[in-house]
Amino acid sequence: MTGKPGIVITGASGRMGQMLIETVRASDKAELVGAVERKGHDWVGRDLGSCMGGAEIGVTVTDDALEAFSRAQAVIDFTAPAATVEFAALAAQARAVHVIGTTGLSQDDLAKIEAAARHAVVVRAGNMSLGVNLLVQLTRQVAAALDEDYDIEIIEQHHRHKVDAPSGTALMLGEAAAAGRGVSLAAVSDRGRDGITGAREAGHIGFHAIRGGDIVGDHDVMFAADGERITLRHVASDRSVFARGAVKAAIWGQGKKPGEYDMMDVLGLKT
Repeated sequence: MTGKPGIVITGASGRMGQMLIETVRASDKAELVGAVERKGHDWVGRDLGSCMGGAEIGVTVTDDALEAFSRAQAVIDFTAPAATVEFAALAAQARAVHVIGTTGLSQDDLAKIEAAARHAVVVRAGNMSLGVNLLVQLTRQVAAALDEDYDIEIIEQHHRHKVDAPSGTALMLGEAAAAGRGVSLAAVSDRGRDGITGAREAGHIGFHAIRGGDIVGDHDVMFAADGERITLRHVASDRSVFARGAVKAAIWGQGKKPGEYDMMDVLGLKT
């Protein structure tokens, strides 16, 4: 240990995994101490630097997550729901801060993560960027200020490889809008309209997912009334914004009491 928290990256070979690795290595406040891939992956057992096409860096990719976590103070995890649930239990066992950027988690998955958070710090957010979390706050405030004469529609755009919809960020925004209106999102959510749907119901929150090309992430929250529209927008042009936020969360979580936190806590935006 150098006094800086040691961080392990899961899903090391993925686009987000490699971005996280580069971000941790560039940080003067954290140290990369491990990289995890699934069993049978061709990176396992090899030096991470050479796997990424560069010089060796002295970090060997492993498929033994618990062993890697036990040497770290934090784990950053942008993988898939089943893997994240498994990692949550292992990170709790190792008492490592678990930063979760995985989306598409079910209620059962969330319950298991909540159980893990009784023993260790979990920072989970559908989006780690400062700009998006400010947008969430603004969405809640605008929804609270405007009545049901203003229809709320959330439009999100992502690359062709994204497997879940709506995006985790879109759901964060939907939850914020519903909270501003004092309603449950589950009761007012409209998704993927198709065919003869009938007139739009007042007070409902609509979601629309666009998938194509290499779009990193665009999110619009539209408040539409007769005669005017208000649109709040965030555009991410580089995945590094998510990586920087995740590393910030991993550092912030050091020394905190076990429990589940989000980026609002990390950024000091909780009201």
